[in-house]
Amino acid sequence: MSISQEVIAMILGGGAGSRLAPLTSSRSKPAVPIAGKYRLVDIPISNCINSDINRMFVLTQYNSASLNRHIKNTYRFSAFSTAFVDILAAEQTPDNPAWYQGTADAVRQCLRHLSAFPSEYVLILSGDQLYQMDFNKMIENHKATGADISIATIPVGDREAPEFGILKSDEDNMISSFIEKPSKDILGDWVSDTGAAMQAKGRNYLASMGIYVFNRQLLLDLLLKIHPDTTDFGKDIIPSSIGEYKVASYQYEGYWTDIGTIYSFSKPTWS
Repeated sequence: MSISQEVIAMILGGGAGSRLAPLTSSRSKPAVPIAGKYRLVDIPISNCINSDINRMFVLTQYNSASLNRHIKNTYRFSAFSTAFVDILAAEQTPDNPAWYQGTADAVRQCLRHLSAFPSEYVLILSGDQLYQMDFNKMIENHKATGADISIATIPVGDREAPEFGILKSDEDNMISSFIEKPSKDILGDWVSDTGAAMQAKGRNYLASMGIYVFNRQLLLDLLLKIHPDTTDFGKDIIPSSIGEYKVASYQYEGYWTDIGTIYSFSKPTWS
């Protein structure tokens, strides 16, 4: 089976993005312009297309009009193709009258739309990050390690570590522990073997990039049966899965930044 049939992607459209104001005063974070005519959401979409992952849902809710319009006008595939970039706007239904309450809740509310599209894996992405990644390599690593869940991680230094979820992995790159935004006084307990090149740059901690690969059936079970009331992947689903399932770290060493603030938008610090 080709990766285009094995994988379906769900791109999270983001919340209010108040730290990126005033750029988000009338639009969501993924709709913020970058490099002229492009928007931040074009980054995960183009990474998917270049990885031959051509079935994508974009989950939108807050200030979504310009984002919806951009996606509708930009991504048009042949009528004979199975490729699509579809918008799943937050909606109230008889089963759930609430809006999206977090990343996991957003995916949970949209799971019914996946039923018509068989796949082995679900790739979950953020719509407001700047990077270039071949998702084929992450999927292949996921399969080779026999993982149930894979998390893309990036080595970071002392200054950045308290801003992220930090992970530790064993010699097989299986994640053994996780802490959300650790304080600087306990960072010494979270040093990982990130490789000689990264250690030489002082990047001794593995930070979650918020990019996940789930075995499809496990994702359904986690969101609908095992943890039906949780709202967030980083705070709820991932920590509770460590030790219960095989959660692999896929270490990425390229350029990456989370466009969460005006500072990160104007002066990215990753190299």
